[in-house]
Amino acid sequence: MANFSKSNVPQFSVDVYQNEYLPDGGREVNAIVTVTSTGGGTVGSAAGTSYAPGQGPAAGVAIMVDCSGSMDYPPTKMRNARDATAAAIDTLRDGTHFAVIGGTHVAKVVYPGGGRLAVAAPATRDQAKQALRRLSAGGGTAIGTWLRLADRLLSSADVAIRHGILLTDGRNEHESPEDLRATLDSCAGRFTCDARGVGTDWEVKEVTGIASALLGTADIVADPTGLAADFTRMMETAMGKEVADVALRLWTPVGTTIKFVKQVAPTVEELTGRRTEAGPRAGDYPTGSWGDESRDYHVCVEVPTAALGQEMLAARVSLVVPQSDGSVQNLGAQGLVRAVWTDDMVASTSINPQVAHYTGQAELAQAIQQGLDLRKAGDMDGATAKLGRAVQLASASGNADTAKLLAKVVDVVDAATGTVRLKAKVAEADEMTLETRSTKTVRVKK
Repeated sequence: MANFSKSNVPQFSVDVYQNEYLPDGGREVNAIVTVTSTGGGTVGSAAGTSYAPGQGPAAGVAIMVDCSGSMDYPPTKMRNARDATAAAIDTLRDGTHFAVIGGTHVAKVVYPGGGRLAVAAPATRDQAKQALRRLSAGGGTAIGTWLRLADRLLSSADVAIRHGILLTDGRNEHESPEDLRATLDSCAGRFTCDARGVGTDWEVKEVTGIASALLGTADIVADPTGLAADFTRMMETAMGKEVADVALRLWTPVGTTIKFVKQVAPTVEELTGRRTEAGPRAGDYPTGSWGDESRDYHVCVEVPTAALGQEMLAARVSLVVPQSDGSVQNLGAQGLVRAVWTDDMVASTSINPQVAHYTGQAELAQAIQQGLDLRKAGDMDGATAKLGRAVQLASASGNADTAKLLAKVVDVVDAATGTVRLKAKVAEADEMTLETRSTKTVRVKK
């Protein structure tokens, strides 16, 4: 955590969308909180303005490449991984601290060595790409060892942004799930991490679990030839991050309980259990690193009942960043969630469009995951019902990308009613893509 002045921090804003009206005896208040960060410099051709060389917040990046034996089948997989890592290194901003880790049942630093990070410059990029030739396949898979080494390296540098990129092609067979979970718990909040599965022999829930715990993205690269483009995009996004460790702080009055907090765009991410206490009746929910972007959060609170005509503040939303001296910096943006009791049935029963949309998107993600689990378990009737509901929700909300992925797993008879038939044969890559991307949402149409 580094101190920084307001001059090099993008501007944050908070907008709250809700129906504040509750019926007599009503207690549950739902709101969609949109957080937007604008005005900072970003990196990459698709991102708009760029930092001059050496400018921008100090960042550290660790690239973790699976070097287990299966990366040799087919042999082009390892070559594509080397090429992708080289492309990511070329995308590093000058002055960025970085390292490359080769991961098997143990983790080894491929570059630079010496228990430290290199600093990106033409010479070190060339040296790193030369070192990639030493990447060869052989050994098992223990992803927790890769993450722990990345954590040690990233913590060795005085940088504001710490980020990992992890590539695997197989299951985490040389480490217990409990060991990986303990590693993720210890790394959470210390660095963010994007995770990618290449091919179709890896475990979706492992890869998505890593990204979820470390507030990064997860995706499948079914064809290894797509790795270089994907790694370049990931690194461009990482280079565009300007503020790390942003927390959504919720303050609630006496008698009010927070039922849940979840990110609902661009992906569904449950945050409720990640709360850390922040003083009387306040709690912080981690959101990771930010560049120029906007995200939506669903906040649900339970308030004490009040008389008709009364109103109260149900929650106050703000954004804070921890500082190296133990204090926090308030980013200046604030939103209010309100509750007003009324006997106007039309007012109290109308559902806010944003709340309705994202409630449906969260249900869509859950229906896909449950449907695929039931399909794997052999419960075809249950799978058909869940995936049919997913088709219905994707169609109603305009989530065309998810609808296309669903159509590779089921034959859609009637999208509006969710009438589907399970396909007799489904390509493994199609099923894994649907599962991996099931939490991706579409923004509500304003």
